[in-house]
Amino acid sequence: MASQESTSLPVRSMQVARVLAAAGIAGQVRELTESARTAAEAASALGCDVGAIANSLVFISDDEPVLVMTSGRHRVDTTALAARWGRGRLRRATAEQVRQATGQAIGGVAPVGHPRALPAVVDEVLTDYSRVWAAGGTPHTIFPTTAGELVRLTGGLLLPVGP
Repeated sequence: MASQESTSLPVRSMQVARVLAAAGIAGQVRELTESARTAAEAASALGCDVGAIANSLVFISDDEPVLVMTSGRHRVDTTALAARWGRGRLRRATAEQVRQATGQAIGGVAPVGHPRALPAVVDEVLTDYSRVWAAGGTPHTIFPTTAGELVRLTGGLLLPVGP
């Protein structure tokens, strides 16, 4: 795995690392030499199954940003998820909406470290993996965690996000 643990992480990643430490999460944010912008890139860089990559996706629902942590092995079925979650229609946030809601850029959105907590869902498929990897605030930073930790960190609901 091409990575380096660093005390000189990017500012956004340091914010994420502080939240993780405060929550008692053992996994450390680390910087990859390769991009982890997509689930496939992250899985390749880490040598893990693409399903163990926890993508942090921002959608707009009921006029507010929401966070959906999904396994890299499938796409979000927005109609099915909105119905399960009891929310209005989900539509993908624009790059600007993502940055406003999270302070982070698409491809590097972490589950935490945002200006304010977002309503969240964690994909139940992530429980299939004993360790999952989430972005650390930039497209080159990641951290190891579990589905249970993601639920606790985000205050989210564990729901199926696929069809």
